[in-house]
Amino acid sequence: MAGMRVITYAEAIREALRLEMRRNPSTLLLGENVSSQRNPATRGLAEEFGRERVRDTPISEAGFLGAALGAAILGLRPIVEVMNIDFALVAMDQLLNQLAKTRYLSGGRLSAPVTVRAIYGGGRSLGATPSEALYSLFAHMPGLRVVAPSNPYDAKGLLTACVRGEDPALFLEHRLLYDVEGPVPPEAYTIPLGVANVLREGDDVTVVAVGLMVRRALEAADELRGEVSVESWTSGPSSPSTRRRSSDR
Repeated sequence: MAGMRVITYAEAIREALRLEMRRNPSTLLLGENVSSQRNPATRGLAEEFGRERVRDTPISEAGFLGAALGAAILGLRPIVEVMNIDFALVAMDQLLNQLAKTRYLSGGRLSAPVTVRAIYGGGRSLGATPSEALYSLFAHMPGLRVVAPSNPYDAKGLLTACVRGEDPALFLEHRLLYDVEGPVPPEAYTIPLGVANVLREGDDVTVVAVGLMVRRALEAADELRGEVSVESWTSGPSSPSTRRRSSDR
């Protein structure tokens, strides 16, 4: 891929959203304050695509996730922003019993191509309830894809793959990664879901990490260099040439 630029994690997410909304007029964005200029991942999208496709919702996760499911069944491709993953717990019926099961309950006649974006993790002194990392909880729900990218390149490619997929996906963004920078090409691209990436090969121990913890794992491997040979895995390739292996998630 040519024309790599260095942009932030938040900018990579915003770029993926913009390119997919330009590519497919049936793609729309729902959530609390998604039209706000203070939202780093969605600012400017309402001005470009209008309030019909970028819709601020009431503070009702159950309500707007249910609306997204109905829109998806009728042929639209909603991207839903849940402000914090903790707040998705009040919409577990919509996520687990409806979104994740629509394809199976309909015998494959219906699909629910809804991408749910949510911030997760601590580090901003927000207290216990808006600082959880619940990806393992949702990863145990059959029918729901769970993605937690660790860098800007992966964020853009994995989000694009989620939006284009036919199954519901939960796309998790650690709040401490928003300002992290990395090389990202300007054009649209996808990273296959369900593929693991070996970031560093080693012989003594294997560390598997997602999201922010990928950076922590690589830092630990650097500190142990010469003493312990650490193999580090994450999900999805972080460059077009990195080594990949099949995985469940």
